[in-house]
Amino acid sequence: MHGSSRRPIVRLIANYLPQYHPFPENDAWHGKGFTEWTNVVRARPLFPGHYQPRVPSELGFYDLRVPETREQQADLAREHGIEAFCYWHYWFGNGKMLMERPLREVIESGRPDFPFCVAWANETWKGVWYGAKGRTLMEQTYPGVEDYVAHFNYLLPAFKDPRYLRVDGKPLFMLFRPDDMPKLPELNAVAFMRLWKDLAVKAGLPGLHIIAYKQDDWPGHQWGFDGATFSHQSIMRWLNRDKKFGPFLRRLLKRPVHVYDFAEAARYMHGPDYPDYPVRDDHYPSIIAGWDNSPRCAEDATILHNFTPEAFRAHVRNVIARVIHKPLEQRIVFVKSWNEWAESNYLEPDMRYGRAFLEVLRDEVFPAPVPTSEETSTQNSELAHVAP
Repeated sequence: MHGSSRRPIVRLIANYLPQYHPFPENDAWHGKGFTEWTNVVRARPLFPGHYQPRVPSELGFYDLRVPETREQQADLAREHGIEAFCYWHYWFGNGKMLMERPLREVIESGRPDFPFCVAWANETWKGVWYGAKGRTLMEQTYPGVEDYVAHFNYLLPAFKDPRYLRVDGKPLFMLFRPDDMPKLPELNAVAFMRLWKDLAVKAGLPGLHIIAYKQDDWPGHQWGFDGATFSHQSIMRWLNRDKKFGPFLRRLLKRPVHVYDFAEAARYMHGPDYPDYPVRDDHYPSIIAGWDNSPRCAEDATILHNFTPEAFRAHVRNVIARVIHKPLEQRIVFVKSWNEWAESNYLEPDMRYGRAFLEVLRDEVFPAPVPTSEETSTQNSELAHVAP
């Protein structure tokens, strides 16, 4: 068993979806009581061997309004080497938010006693995620500098929380879509980043460590960002360059168009096979915990097939190899994701694999224990008895 006295060799940060509880907008858009579980349970296999539906095991079909559930999640994550949850945060402008309750209660209650950080998912919500193409549900807006200030002030209690994840003493904050921000000089991503760093210093913080959710080759440091983390769209960019994975072949086989083998796709997640796929020190790579959004998109889904603990272990090792040369403070790896069940992108235990994927992480990120002098003496004695 891995005790808490041993520190993981990398800093794993798991993306966390604060869904799984009813709220008025979802009731209006999708029907009373809708949550992501609604999509999860109605999923069906699209071809022989397709693993659907996915059913949670020990945590069940939970409700994130229940504090005990959040405690259980934190306990599981901590036990298996995850340092923090990165909560997706939805601020649509003028103070309009969705799914803010779980994080707000985590901050206000002080529980669970588990590190966290925040990622602003600055993206318009569209019905295509739920099978309703062309329908805009909630538009992302950028009303002005005053709104950026109000947004910062809303999150300031989180940044000051002693549990908040820090890099070199600075709270880590992720910006999901910097390219979608207005091009106006006072509202673009660079202006936003500089403003928030200044506000942090004025609030008594040493600054902010701001990263973007971008492709591996994005030179964020040129714009003043502290780094970038993996965009899963990068996988598709590289996979679609490989003709053997082409849509024509999938149609010929009468299978969903975007089906890839996870082990093959994983080659594109860490880049060493491709000389023009750079590895940057200011980039924090991601471990991908599977992907299959057919519960949302049916035949239009992208599916990483054959996601097994064995394939996951090879992927984890390759990602760790990309950061192990860094000082531990910067040895950050994001895990996508902790609980994106409707995208089959999760680490939480399910009915088929239980804790197997969590156990892979635990085995790979905790250092091997150093034997005590007594254990070494015993081993030497046993070897002496079997020596010829």
